Amino acid sequence: MEKQKNTIGRRKEAVARVYINKGTGNITINDKDYKSYFSLVYLQNQVELPLKTIDAVDKFDLKVNAQGGGIKGQAEAIKLGIARALCEVNPEFRPALKSAGLLKRDPRAVERKKPGKAKARRSFQFSKR
Repeated sequence: MEKQKNTIGRRKEAVARVYINKGTGNITINDKDYKSYFSLVYLQNQVELPLKTIDAVDKFDLKVNAQGGGIKGQAEAIKLGIARALCEVNPEFRPALKSAGLLKRDPRAVERKKPGKAKARRSFQFSKR
């Protein structure tokens, strides 16, 4: 790999741009270490999952710009972005990442509010008289 590759990952309203280089395993999200950006351990595991799947935790440096959504949406967007970046770096990683389900974009998003309803499906309280 001669130059850095970049990919994008999305989930709900969150968008993550991932830049990947050969390196020692540093993961930086919005100019912070990922362990300080995501204080919850299960979100840190989400970010590490694509690298653990191909046993490359200390082979790449990642720089991520994440915006929009909440922390869980951002973590899952970063997971997808990292998986896509690894596929660009080496196409041989694709089968392992695909079988782990890391290359599928999660299409679920918030349903829109409808007129005449309190929320998307919740109705106003019914009063008979």
